[in-house]
Amino acid sequence: MTVTVPVTECAVANCSFNDHTHCGAAGITIGGHSDHAQCATFIDTGVHGGLPKVLASVGACQRSECSHNENLMCAATSVRVGPGADNADCLTYEHLS
Repeated sequence: MTVTVPVTECAVANCSFNDHTHCGAAGITIGGHSDHAQCATFIDTGVHGGLPKVLASVGACQRSECSHNENLMCAATSVRVGPGADNADCLTYEHLS
């Protein structure tokens, strides 16, 4: 399992951590509800936050039914965040069959 899973893209322009499609949070948490996963780190405050020149990674994943979830950690090679069922969803999420 990969320990560091990078967030390679964030298409949520109104997130305070978004800096030109790059996430400035040190790490994100994936949460959500029934059959979709959302970025639980999403903040829409109108104030820019985060760290300069940081490549965000997935710190934890609460979606135990995702095929990439191993012991509540993400095992995907990378994660993309963007609009879905909610404003900021994990677009890499795949429900176990």
